[in-house]
Amino acid sequence: MARGSMSSGSLARTRRAGAQAGAWIGKQRSRAAMLTPERMEKLSAIGMRWSS
Repeated sequence: MARGSMSSGSLARTRRAGAQAGAWIGKQRSRAAMLTPERMEKLSAIGMRWSS
């Protein structure tokens, strides 16, 4: 396999992980009013965008 290429299994896992991360981000956005200020600060500090 060429350097930098992914096997089909690796690509599928990467896509699944991306979909799961997207779902988690959506949940955080929808629950923003219920998050503690500390949680919102931490998420903002790592680059969380609160609108899609």
